[in-house]
Amino acid sequence: MTLYPPRSGYTLPVFACAAAVAALRCLRQHQFLAAVEIDLITPAQKVEIPIEQVAKLQDGMALAITRSDPGDNLDLTRNTPIWALLEWGKTEQTESIVLLGGEGIGRQVNAEGKAAIYSYAEQLFQENLSCWIEAGEKIQVTIILPEGRSLATRTSNAAFGVVEGLSLLGTTGISQPLSAPGQLEICLEEVRHKAAMFSKAEEADKKACVPLSSPLPPLPSLFSPPALVFCVGENGIDLAQRMGIKPDLIVKTANWLGSVLVEAGLQKVPAILLFGYHGKLIKLAGGIFHTHHHLADGRLEIFTAYAAQVGLPTAMLQKILACATAEDALKYLREVDSSTGSDWVNLVYRAIAYQIDQRSQAYIRTHSEQTVQVGSVLFDRDRQIIFTSTTGDFLLSQLC
Repeated sequence: MTLYPPRSGYTLPVFACAAAVAALRCLRQHQFLAAVEIDLITPAQKVEIPIEQVAKLQDGMALAITRSDPGDNLDLTRNTPIWALLEWGKTEQTESIVLLGGEGIGRQVNAEGKAAIYSYAEQLFQENLSCWIEAGEKIQVTIILPEGRSLATRTSNAAFGVVEGLSLLGTTGISQPLSAPGQLEICLEEVRHKAAMFSKAEEADKKACVPLSSPLPPLPSLFSPPALVFCVGENGIDLAQRMGIKPDLIVKTANWLGSVLVEAGLQKVPAILLFGYHGKLIKLAGGIFHTHHHLADGRLEIFTAYAAQVGLPTAMLQKILACATAEDALKYLREVDSSTGSDWVNLVYRAIAYQIDQRSQAYIRTHSEQTVQVGSVLFDRDRQIIFTSTTGDFLLSQLC
């Protein structure tokens, strides 16, 4: 039997942008296109995106529709319709292109309800629409996801402060099929490839060292990358890069943290920084090394156990266990700290982060017989760091 690699697709911003381009070309050139070419920017390539429908609604307004195709991925947005309503800009409009979120596009709770349309999507629209408008022209684009509100209830968007719809999120136009079985092997191969940097750097270090016969002291290690950074999803990747971590040190692990940690051990990677949302990484503190909620959850039980370990009163433990999400538990502890002057958040997350490091190192030793230094960085739904373990703090200082 021949095994084919999983097929990649495109992220939601790409389809939304394609619909906008089709609507603009309908409006100004009266073209009803079956497909449009989109420059993905990241990666630097152009792709053809099918257009399902396009129509002029009235003078100065057109609508185009595409459908999401994320490739061979267990993605709930598969085949969902994406609408772009495009119209000529208002007189008072100052920017040439204004991008709005309509029905089904989420709202950012902590950004005054701003549409959940992030930097890559904005860059994509600017790049692909600007070449079709003339100097002085202004357009307004409203992106609509008719099924977005209902689909959002099946995601963790609310945990990241996005409500009422989906996000146009991503750092690339390519949707890698991280949940497809064949993608695990691709992820492991990425670890092998990036681990090769360490051996090359070690050789460079040896060549840079002054011979023992030299009167000068040996040079310090200047070339070795300090660690690989494992991110479960796009939120971690985006935050890690904004903090200055080089993309070539980042591995997007999806939910297969256990398998990827073991591979890093087998490849003799010296150190790993786990960089992730606390609602995912907390599972490692409970010994759960596949983090998809379909296989195992236990987040609140783990949270409650470590809260008990550091001495939270029984009444508080009961409230934590009754929370709907780990984010709610964190919010509750923050409220208690704010009102009483206590320091429960730091105490609880110090215990959790320590166990994430210890259990990850033990897991690697058990399954690869290698010793790898592991540190962790946990952030909340606002992409604000909650706690960094001692090892994580050291690795982060080297990486940034």
